[in-house]
Amino acid sequence: MPTKILIVEDEPAIAENIKALLQAKGFEADCAFDGAEAVAMARRMLPDLILLDIMLPKMGGFDVCRIIKSDPILKRARIIMVTGLGRNGDVETAFSNGADDYLFKPFDSERLFKKISKVMSAPRPPAA
Repeated sequence: MPTKILIVEDEPAIAENIKALLQAKGFEADCAFDGAEAVAMARRMLPDLILLDIMLPKMGGFDVCRIIKSDPILKRARIIMVTGLGRNGDVETAFSNGADDYLFKPFDSERLFKKISKVMSAPRPPAA
């Protein structure tokens, strides 16, 4: 069964580009374009990994991360926070909200796949 990845990105062109890259590597991928949609979609899809932008409409990425990591059904999903901001404190805030890793935009596909491999090979928390 392929790894299921939810891409949460408010720029549709970027989201679709990442989706195409992932699908070409054999991943099952889908996109959400705002924070509220991301939480609803995660509950339907039960992704193995979420690529989560920080700056999102309706609900920010840090809030989405916290909600997913506190949900007994979703908490095993890995989360890589993705941002172009690089503001002081963002990395710490991401990890304190439960993120498994962090990726700065712009990134190339090689860096993306290295991060995915690293995060997916780390031990998972126990199931609920």
